Amino acid sequence: MANIVPFQAIRPRADLAEKIAALPYDVYNRREAREAVEGDEYTFLRIDRPETQFPENHDMYAPEVYEKAREILGQMMEDGLFIQEKKRAYYVYELVMEGRSQVGIGACASVDDYDAQVIKKHENTRAEKEADRIRHVDVCSAQTGPIFLAYRRREEIEQEIRQTMMGTPPVYDFTANDGITHRIWVIDEEGAVERIRSAFEKVNSIYIADGHHRCASAVNVSKKRRAAYPNYTGQEEFNFFLSVLFPDDQLMIMDYNRVVKPGEDFDEKNFYAVAEKSFIIEKLGTEPYHPKKKGEIGMYYEDCWYRLTINSGCYTGDPVADLDVAILQKYLLEPAFAIKDPKTDERIDFVGGIRGLAELERRVHTDAKVAFAMYPTNIHELFAVSDAGKLMPPKSTWFEPKLRSGLLIHRIEDR
Repeated sequence: MANIVPFQAIRPRADLAEKIAALPYDVYNRREAREAVEGDEYTFLRIDRPETQFPENHDMYAPEVYEKAREILGQMMEDGLFIQEKKRAYYVYELVMEGRSQVGIGACASVDDYDAQVIKKHENTRAEKEADRIRHVDVCSAQTGPIFLAYRRREEIEQEIRQTMMGTPPVYDFTANDGITHRIWVIDEEGAVERIRSAFEKVNSIYIADGHHRCASAVNVSKKRRAAYPNYTGQEEFNFFLSVLFPDDQLMIMDYNRVVKPGEDFDEKNFYAVAEKSFIIEKLGTEPYHPKKKGEIGMYYEDCWYRLTINSGCYTGDPVADLDVAILQKYLLEPAFAIKDPKTDERIDFVGGIRGLAELERRVHTDAKVAFAMYPTNIHELFAVSDAGKLMPPKSTWFEPKLRSGLLIHRIEDR
């Protein structure tokens, strides 16, 4: 039973929403973040990446950096750039990408549900990335970027969403400079709020699609505050974390592709011999090839595209081992390139599918030897891995479009 609750969001004034909304902090490297905020007094990235407000060589994890995030947020609120919802509400959040609509519910999810594995993860987090967001949330006393959650569709929730979208105008409706349209509606009528909350109570499992580090950080801040307030009731805002929840039939997962740089001991003949043991290899020519179904992998090598079809003997029935990315790793990348740990080996790099196959060709022509175009992991493969209590290989999923930070902010109790 999931405890998904309404909350009083802090959100931008309607006329400033487009200017304030920003892509998630972790899609930028340090240089890109600095360039993105230059000359922009509104972008929320100034708060999510406050090191951009200091000299280039400043320690991005220094205490004053996080204080700067708190200061900017507080000043923007004081200046009236943000408003706070008068009543607890749910929020319908629609994203439109290339004509395709995807609609979820903005809400707060329970830390206890995360601990009880009602909310399930599919990847591990890195301690240093967690520590950064823990400090950010704790110093700001706010969760500024929603965690992207998924659940198995329930018609009663969809009905409330449809009625809201048809019956009231959105509070925000804008198309960002990357072409993604964002619309948000407020649901604060008591009957509708109670129906949505009751419907989520019937959901047995919710899955982290994107935002594992933000989620783990919110949970850790909650535990820190529980320790500071041992008489907590469980209803304080720090017991919940900001989320947008999408039904499984609306999500789009893009491919997460691989490029490989050969080591000094790369043996081309051995590479082919290893590949032929586990894959049917078909030479296709110069036309870029994107796999058409699970079990197919596109390979770009020596200016030519190939189709690799996984042999049936590679499948084991295990939800992790049977992922295309896991099979590629086990049967080709490790034996042919000696890449044992793709999380740490510098010879492998990952390219999000949104960048296209041309990016794979470019990489092979510049700094890599071979590229692999993957068929996207299915959302139900993600569910199966999470339900089994297992973890996916790194960079198995790429979700698009991305939720914007700064449109919905969850303020937790002051320290």
